[in-house]
Amino acid sequence: AIKASGAQAVHPGYGFLSENSGFVKRLDEAGVAFIGPKEYAMAAMGDKIQSKIIAKKAGVNTIPGYDGVVRDAEHAVEIAADIGYPVMLKASAGGGGKGMRIARTAHEVREGFKLASDEAQSSFGDNRILVERFIEEPRHIEIQIIADNNGNILWLPERECSIQRRNQKVIEEAPSTHLDAQTRRKMGEQAVALARNVGYNSAGTVEFLVDKQRNFYFLEMNTRLQVEHPITEYITGFDLVEEMIRSASGLELTTTDQSKVEINGWAIESRVYAEDPEKYLPSIGTLSKYVEPRSWKTENDVRCDSGINEGSEISMYYDPMICKLSTHGPTRADAIATMNHALDQYLIKGVTHNIPLLRDVVSSSDFASGRITTAFLADHYPHGFKGHKLTSETAEQLATTSAALQFIRQARESYIHVASRSASYVLLLPQLQPDGVHKLEARVTLTLDSETVSLQGANTFTVSTEFTNGEYAPTTNTLKVVWDVDMPFVEIKHASGDLTVQFLDPLPLGFRVQFLGTKFDID
Repeated sequence: AIKASGAQAVHPGYGFLSENSGFVKRLDEAGVAFIGPKEYAMAAMGDKIQSKIIAKKAGVNTIPGYDGVVRDAEHAVEIAADIGYPVMLKASAGGGGKGMRIARTAHEVREGFKLASDEAQSSFGDNRILVERFIEEPRHIEIQIIADNNGNILWLPERECSIQRRNQKVIEEAPSTHLDAQTRRKMGEQAVALARNVGYNSAGTVEFLVDKQRNFYFLEMNTRLQVEHPITEYITGFDLVEEMIRSASGLELTTTDQSKVEINGWAIESRVYAEDPEKYLPSIGTLSKYVEPRSWKTENDVRCDSGINEGSEISMYYDPMICKLSTHGPTRADAIATMNHALDQYLIKGVTHNIPLLRDVVSSSDFASGRITTAFLADHYPHGFKGHKLTSETAEQLATTSAALQFIRQARESYIHVASRSASYVLLLPQLQPDGVHKLEARVTLTLDSETVSLQGANTFTVSTEFTNGEYAPTTNTLKVVWDVDMPFVEIKHASGDLTVQFLDPLPLGFRVQFLGTKFDID
């Protein structure tokens, strides 16, 4: 492709070629610039064993562990006994969560060593394993650095990447709720020291594990642009790809003054995957409907980094990520609210996707309060995420919204503007329980506040709801519904808050909606 196009330079994105030092060497031989670090720095930091040795020499905090190559499973058991359990076994040449196992006993070390080394060989062609202490209740926090070829290196404020599945990031935010200014500065200075030690240029990320007391330990360095780079761009104003191009061109960074690096607001990124959010299995198919969310309260407060359109094929041959959905706001609460709204405004049909999980996490009280670790998903969904579990508040929202939608549908089907102003419905709502899905019965009576129903646009109702389960108290509220003809998005203004519901499909006994990210079949 380079020869055919006559390209003078290559930006490798963040796929496998982005950390392939052999590829960089071939480009050098061909006289083509690589928009990234030099071959030596990439090779040195790409090997976890070597990078840990380099980090120690550079004065970077490292996790207690064995610095050499582990010979076999029995050697791993000896090392684990020496450094203390629990331990992490991970591929030296690995990344993306591949070739990693936690072990708390000698038996688990032996078993984990074989599994990790086999997976490492399969994924990276290198079965070397390292062993180090596993940090309990860790948070995964990383420092972005940018460097040019003139000796200038800056560290940028951190990204927290603790929401992970199978050691792969799902939701990231910048900055972190956990760090104070002093810890942030120390982490940044150590990241710069490491980069300077290997003569680093271009963009790179130094990843750390941080414990409850804000002690931090070097994890690895990613010698490429990270998937989650948009949230750093949001809060700093730096265009990281531009900085990489400037570095590759021999230019200085846009600023070389560390004191000018500031934090502006808060940003969150959700990785939208074509996968089953319960078992994290990839989903393949054609995107029959695809609508990305747009800016909401301010210009560019929503950003979609994707490479697909309606009609695109999601195949088994590539990573199942559909989009990096990022939001920004002046405060963390604003960024969260914008993310919830953006997820509600994201329409994907044709493949299974993880928006239900993303929406549930971002709207959870623990996430809102910053109570997160790398075990967040395993702790909150020990049997896998199965969908939003209705509460008294959300059940009432779903019941009243569904009744209003049925009222408007019936009016549209009969083309009647002047209809009865009142109606009563019995609805069966799917309610997740430990032993499966039960039907929650709701009786809803609604009265239109105007003389005629609007077939297009806004309608306001007074709604009364009773549940037959005896657990939820009867309620009476005002509900405003804005629903345009032939549009899936329904804007709801409810006493408990505003939200967007998606009307997805009619069903023989009702219809399917997407509510708080989860699909509900309403009878």
